[in-house]
This record gives sequence, C-alpha cells and structure tokens, in this order.
Amino acid sequence: MPARSSAIARPLLESSGMKAIDLRSDTVTRPTEAMRRAMASAEVGDDVYGEDPTVNRLQEVAAERTGKEAALFVTSGTMGNQAAIAAATRPGDAVLAGEGAHLLLYESGAGAALFGVQIETVGAGGFFSGSEVADAIHPVDVHYAPARMLAIENTHNQSGGRVFPLEPLKEAAAVGRDHGLTVHLDGARIFNAAVASGTPVATWAEPFDSLTFCLSKGLGAPIGSVLCGSSDFILRAHRARKQMGGGMRQSGIIAAAGLYALEHHVERLADDHSNARRLAAGLQDLGFKVDPFPETNIVLFEVERAEGFEQEILARGVLMLALTKDRIRAVTHMDVSEADIDDALSRIAEVAKARSR
Repeated sequence: MPARSSAIARPLLESSGMKAIDLRSDTVTRPTEAMRRAMASAEVGDDVYGEDPTVNRLQEVAAERTGKEAALFVTSGTMGNQAAIAAATRPGDAVLAGEGAHLLLYESGAGAALFGVQIETVGAGGFFSGSEVADAIHPVDVHYAPARMLAIENTHNQSGGRVFPLEPLKEAAAVGRDHGLTVHLDGARIFNAAVASGTPVATWAEPFDSLTFCLSKGLGAPIGSVLCGSSDFILRAHRARKQMGGGMRQSGIIAAAGLYALEHHVERLADDHSNARRLAAGLQDLGFKVDPFPETNIVLFEVERAEGFEQEILARGVLMLALTKDRIRAVTHMDVSEADIDDALSRIAEVAKARSR
C-alpha cells in the first residue's frame, strides 16, 4: 500500500508520550518477545546452498499446511507472486486477475517490467464467476496475448478483506484449468479466510497450482512470504527468486519467526476479526458509512475529504490510510487490543465532533 506522511508518525507519537494506535496495515506488527527468542536461537546455514535447516523446515511446514509438494521462502508477497508469474508464463503472455488485484495495483508493474506479461482484469470488485473467466480468455489468434495464468486474491484487500466464497472460487479455478491456464492464489491473507470461514487452508489451496501467503501480515512475523506448488513449479520459481535478488544466506533467523507465527498466531486471527467488527460498529454509531461490514480484519468506511481526515486523526494518535478522496482503510492486527479499538473510537469521535461544527 502507498506510504504517506503518516509513515513517520508512529515513532514521533511514541517519543512524545502519546500512544500510537496504528491501523494502517497488519504489516506494522512488532515481533513478540517469544518470537524474538525463536529468531535468536534459530539454527542456520547458507540457504542459497539449501543448507539452512530452519528455512527448510519452514518450507516443509508450509507445503504440508497448504497440501502442496514443495514451498519456497521469499522476502515478500510481491516476490512470491512474481516468481509464480515467471514460473508459469513467457514474455508476451497475459495474466488474468480480479479488479483491484495486488499484483496489478501494488507490485510496481513488475510483471511487465521483469517478465514481459500484461495483467488483464476479469469480473468486478475482485470477484468473478467461471463464465466470466471463460469470457475473458481470448480465442487463439495472433492479435491477442495468450492467457497463461489466472490469479485469484483471497482475502481481497481492495474489497475490504472479503473472502472469495469457496464454491465460486473452485468453479473459476476449474474453468481456468480447463482452458490450460496455471491457476495461482494470491493468498496473502489466506489464513484470515481460513479462520473466518472455519475451512482449512489446504481446502482453500486445493484448486490451485500455486499459492503465496504472507507471514508478515496478520501472522505477525517481521519479514517474509512463502510460495507453494509442485516440485517442478517451485524449481522454476526458485530460479526467478534468484534473478530478483531473493537468494538469502543465513535466513533461518527470519524463517524462525515465520515458523513461530504458524505455530502460535493462526487461531488468534479471530481476535483481529472481532476487533474489526467492533471498530466497524463503533464507526457506524458515529455516523460513518462502513462498506462492506468486515468479514476479516479490514475496515473500509466513507468520509468527506479523506486525506484531511487521515491527518486529523493522526494528530490524535490514530493512524489509518486514505485510499481515495472519500474512503479510509483501517486494519486490525495483533498489536491492537480491544481496549485500543475503544480508545481509537473515542479519539475519532473528537474529530467527528470538530468536523460537525
């Protein structure tokens, strides 16, 4: 997501003695003391040589959790998505993705710049049916970029963390496969979808040839994502990771944080979802339009002059992001408690009162 002046506000607020309630993203979490201990004591080796035991263990656990043959530890969700594109396409190909997809909006044009593909949107609002996928695939013709990959984002960031329902998701993936496309899941927050739905991650992952998930969002690790797929797919993606400068050395130190997160921070995502609903209800009580009501940990609400509102609540120690001229995003996470939500609502109420004068 784009950074603005609020990006430097948290340390300034904390140095002034005002508690910052940072709701810009679930990427802002700090490692817990137990996670730091796991990192400090991690057994390490040179991962470029495949010799880091902690990285290898993380990859094994990730493959097991997602029901795939193999996995690759990468620095970010963007690198994971781009390595997947590299493994599945050739320059001049097209990748079909939902409207507002992360790999279209927030990956700096990497698909085009690095791997020569164009992103074409399908459906609306990040969601689509199997028939819409079929309609988006051009006939074989020299005039068209051939579609080689279908990418589905779940949960969908731009739609407010909504979960792509399982049956429509399976239908869309099946149509993509029937047309010979590699089907990829941008599952940056797939564990949020799993906890919210009560459906295991492996069930969400089953229709896909490949998937990424982030360790550094709701799971609370400081760095990293994992790309999962078949052994052959991961071998191709491994080369792409190297091309992008993603070969790390004693990276078990950060892989240990990811392992700790998978072992200790999955079930607690339900707390973030509860806090998001609490925040949304409080905002509605203050007269804001919340749309949609949160399913997971992302709250979108409407406000006049959103960038001005962002600065006004920032002055009171609440950090959120203005997505558009009239829409604000807030994301709950493990560093924000129920009491923090109530405190944030109290501070927002002061802004709303001042604005109504």
